[in-house]
Order: sequence, then structure tokens, then C-alpha cells
Amino acid sequence: MEFSSNIASLQPSATMAVSSLAKQLRAEGRDVIDLSAGEPDFPTPSWISDGAMDAVRAGRTRYTPAPGLPELRKAVADDLSRRSLAGWSCSPEAVVITAGAKQAMYNACFALFGPGDDVLVASPYWTSYPQMVGLSGARPVPVRGPEEMGFKLRPEDLEAAAGDSTRGLILCSPCNPTGSVYSLKELEAVAQWARERGIWLMSDEIYRRIVFTGSGGDAPSLSDIPQEKLGPHVLVDGASKCFAMTGWRIGYSVTDPEVARKLAAFQSHTTSNAATPSQWAALRALSDPVRAQDSIGNMVTAFLRRRNLMVEGFRRHLPDLTLVEPEGAFYLFFRVDGEYTDAVPDSQTWCSRVLETTGVALVPGAAFGDDRYVRLSYATSDDLLAEALRRLVEDRG
Repeated sequence: MEFSSNIASLQPSATMAVSSLAKQLRAEGRDVIDLSAGEPDFPTPSWISDGAMDAVRAGRTRYTPAPGLPELRKAVADDLSRRSLAGWSCSPEAVVITAGAKQAMYNACFALFGPGDDVLVASPYWTSYPQMVGLSGARPVPVRGPEEMGFKLRPEDLEAAAGDSTRGLILCSPCNPTGSVYSLKELEAVAQWARERGIWLMSDEIYRRIVFTGSGGDAPSLSDIPQEKLGPHVLVDGASKCFAMTGWRIGYSVTDPEVARKLAAFQSHTTSNAATPSQWAALRALSDPVRAQDSIGNMVTAFLRRRNLMVEGFRRHLPDLTLVEPEGAFYLFFRVDGEYTDAVPDSQTWCSRVLETTGVALVPGAAFGDDRYVRLSYATSDDLLAEALRRLVEDRG
């Protein structure tokens, strides 16, 4: 069977594939601890869910404008302006509401890049970034910063990778899969490099409010940089992670209003609008910043405790598996290539062996552009994490 060249090199999401396999094995009666999923294990706060249910009961179930409910676009703009350290005054016309942050990223890739373009992708990367760039017709170019800096990019790393065809740069902070967080100074340096080269800077900030550094605030954002110091850019965020709303599928992009109109026009021919009840739920979440911060704070406290449990456990019991100490998000990225053999030559085989012998599901680092590593999600209970750690230690004798 022949398929379009549009998807000739397309690969399924490795993270979703591992999660699906773990669910299948569990359904078959296997004792599986799934540490592959990239979603909080907390329920959506009931007061947010009530926003959707109230909307449904009121009959608010019809199409919305393609770029989203006007009320929600304004709420996103107001929230971003309120939290900006640089005094941003964000316009609702700059906001496009999407079916998750993933769609926001894809909309931007498809609208801004095309055949003949190169797009730098900070590596290790979320597994979908190179696929999105490829679907746009452009060529993804992975760029890796120093390992000892948590792989964060510096201008010199970018300059060495860039060429005449470079049109964009995608980065994520806090980073999936490493948990690294760019300081404001580091982010400003990258933004200045992109501005001077006239390169589109796409910043995925979906984990921005799940951060363990600083004084308990958000991770540094493009919105913390004065707008006159930014070149062409797209900021991507959403409700999935910080409000435990992964299945609601609400993300958004923030960019120049003229670009936003193009993104909305593209979306009008693909998904039309994000699900209407989900938009009303997101509006409820953003309309009560005090209650929102309480919910987020409780979740971050739990993630910090779990992070410490896993980091300390690895350092004490698995010291040969060196790790990137996460400063945000809810992942542990650890190195396993020291255990490779003829029979276990790569991260995929290593994860398959561990799943078979211990029942612990992890994601191979090859999915994120670094086959030396493996990703573990600690977005599950303390008890399950402790049991998973026990199994991994026992498996190594």
C-alpha cells in the first residue's frame, strides 16, 4: 500500500506507544508500573471541571470562533500580562486557542516553515518536535548544549549549527525530557541570538508553572523579556500540565496579531476550534488566579517530593546511572549506555528488557534524540515510585 510522501518518514509518538503497551500488558494481568506517561496523576480540580459542566447545562456547546472564545483569549492575554516580569501588555488578538499545546506547535510549524527551511531543535527534545517540522516540509536540525549544563543551548552552540537556510529554533523550558530550566539570563541570550539572525523563536512553555528553582514562582518565560528585545517569536502554553487537564486538550499560542490571524485561518480548515466545553473549563481556571495558584502549588509540592525521592534513590542505589537533575516538569532523564552489551545495544532494547524483567515501563532516550539515555516520569504516587525504584535496584543484582 502506498502513502503520500507527506508521511513517508513519520513515526508514531514513542511516549504514547510505550504508555499504550503498558496499559495492554496490565490488561493482560501483568504487574506493570507505568512511568512513561507525560501527564499529572492528579484529577482536574473540581472547580475547573464545574466550568465545563455549567457551560454544558447552559447550552454552550456550539462552535466558537476558530481562534477561541473571545473571553478565553482575553483571559489568556490578561494572565500572561499579569505574570510577565517585563511588563508585557498582551492583546487577545495575539492569542489562538488550540486543541492542546501540541496543535499550537504544529500550527506554527506549518504556517512558518516549509521546503528548503532548516529549523534548529534543542536536543534532547520532545519526541514530536522533529516530526512536526518534517510535516511542514522543513528539515529539523537537532542542536545539543553541554551535558554538564543540562543540555541547555548557548549562542555559540546555535551559531555552530545555523546556516543560510535556518529559519527557526524550537526550545522547551522547563524541558521535556531533561527537566532543565533556562535562567532568565540564558533565555535572554538565546532570544538575542535569534533576533539578531531574524530567526523565529518558538518557546514551548507548557511546564512553566511546574518548577522547583527560585522562590516558588514560574520558570523564566519569553514574556519576561521586554518585547523590544525579542525578534519574531511564538510562545506556546496551555492548561494540560499545570491544571491537570491533559484530556481536555486546551493549549494556546501567543504571537504577533498578524501571525495569529494566519494561525487561526489555518486552524479553521483543520480542527475549527478547540472543544467548546473544554474552553469554558479553561476560562474558569484562568479567571480565579488565587485558587489556581493554590491548586498548582499543591501539585508542585508533590512533584518536588517525588523528584527528591527518585534523585536521592538513584544517587544512593544506582550511582552508575548518572542523571540530569530536574529543575522543573516531572521527568528524570538518566544515562544507561554504560550497561549496553551486544545483546542490549541501545535504549530501546534496554527499556524492553527492563519492562520484561521488572514490569517498569520507561521511554527510550532515542525517542528524544539521545540514545544514551532513558526517561522516567515521576508523575505517579510515592508508593509506586518507591516500588519501581526497588525493582530497578533489584534487577541490577
